[in-house]
Amino acid sequence: MSLIIDDECINCDVCEAECPNGAISQGDEIYMVDPLKCTECVGHYDTPQCIEVCPVDCILKDPRHAESPEQLWAKFEQLTGSNG
Repeated sequence: MSLIIDDECINCDVCEAECPNGAISQGDEIYMVDPLKCTECVGHYDTPQCIEVCPVDCILKDPRHAESPEQLWAKFEQLTGSNG
């Protein structure tokens, strides 16, 4: 499942640099997560790093982009050119 940043975002800039896939970018008003690049850090870390550093807990699972751990791993492999 991709993550989403809700309107509680305070634009603190810490999440963008933590994303190993470059899935987070500045939107018009708050930061945004690209669901095509978000793997919830599968393949890189045990937990989503953006959630770990967010001071206001505004990063949630996006129910519109539900993915299994296997799908997240396949996306990681596709994004990185890795075969595990």
